[in-house]
Amino acid sequence: MAFVINDRVKETTSTVGTGTVTLSGAQTGFQSFSSGIGSGNSTYYTIALGSQWEVGIGSLTNATTFTRDTVISSSNASSLVSFTTGAKDIFSSLPAKWTPSPVMNAQTFVNTHATTLTQDQTIQSGVLAGPVSITGTQTVTGSLVVI
Repeated sequence: MAFVINDRVKETTSTVGTGTVTLSGAQTGFQSFSSGIGSGNSTYYTIALGSQWEVGIGSLTNATTFTRDTVISSSNASSLVSFTTGAKDIFSSLPAKWTPSPVMNAQTFVNTHATTLTQDQTIQSGVLAGPVSITGTQTVTGSLVVI
């Protein structure tokens, strides 16, 4: 099982509740989770229906079955959302809270050139390969590896 991130992966689902999601097929102009992520792999996802939404990490069990493994944020206080009836969008997306801050000089998780981090910021996790100078306050809420 691999962790896969891909662009333009978007389907619909009519699944209700908090359980496993049955995928209904790729939306026009997009690829399916099966072709873009691959069966047996995990990815970041977003499910949205009006004011109900959920962002997390999930796994594609087979071509039409998606499991919601970890909720990162949601309209239900960062817990699984019990989705109501209606056609929902489900798509691959990179969670904002797990993305480097836009004020960082190092714009990627893996930074392999000399840089200075001067802004005060909070980051979830990342890898910095130096030399790296840190002059601002860096708050790391997850894991940070500096090599």
